[in-house]
Amino acid sequence: MNETALRRPAGGSISKTHMKFSLDGGTAGRCRIGLIVLATDHTIEAEWRHVIRLPGVAFYESRISNSPEINPTTLAAMEKDLGKSAAVILPGTKLDVIGYGCTSASVVLGEETVAGRIQEARPGVAVTNPITAAITGMKKMGAKRIALLTPYIEEVNQRFRGYIEARGLEVTVMGSFNHENDNEVARIDTASIRNAMIELGREPTVDGIFVSCTSLRVADIAEDVEKATGKPVTSSNLALAWHCLRLAGVDDAIPGFGRLFRS
Repeated sequence: MNETALRRPAGGSISKTHMKFSLDGGTAGRCRIGLIVLATDHTIEAEWRHVIRLPGVAFYESRISNSPEINPTTLAAMEKDLGKSAAVILPGTKLDVIGYGCTSASVVLGEETVAGRIQEARPGVAVTNPITAAITGMKKMGAKRIALLTPYIEEVNQRFRGYIEARGLEVTVMGSFNHENDNEVARIDTASIRNAMIELGREPTVDGIFVSCTSLRVADIAEDVEKATGKPVTSSNLALAWHCLRLAGVDDAIPGFGRLFRS
């Protein structure tokens, strides 16, 4: 506790310094989540603000330079800046977890590389990314044969299929909007995304639906698609939010965003 010092300047006004105060946990009394957002991303922050509204749980963002053109070369170029982007999120303050908000770059670089570059700047912090989170979430919900919806070009799509299947899930159905520009991918409307999800999810070989890309808007339609298909749904943004919360020790059920948030 601090003592109050009272000073009375010549003009007669009162100035009180060293007012008494105490400290609490601030906005992040339960956990602090760091989020690295692509420079071109229009969507992830809006969806996370919609989903993560728990008292004492806060997330803090930085941005990482990237090209709006989504291809293996431009995605790999982000590796050199991952550490810098992690370092500027509340420097000197402990974070419980850092999420890297790019699904396709996490596949191109590899989950271990992403975690390693971030932990060089923030040693000991838990790290996740959308593909790690989605695979973890699908397994948590018991989904083994998934429908995969992406906006990516074919070269990126085939990497995705192989990456997911190498980690124990089968991609039995795949659909793509086949669009390379991230700024325009963010404007694909939710009706188009919903229709594509339902079309893919109704295939009889599918027992879960994953929508890849942090630019695609799924938060408001996830529950609706689950009801329409009877199958669990997640997306890059939803899975990453869920996994960051769980890694930070926050196990609250959050209604309205699909089955995963009750897991």
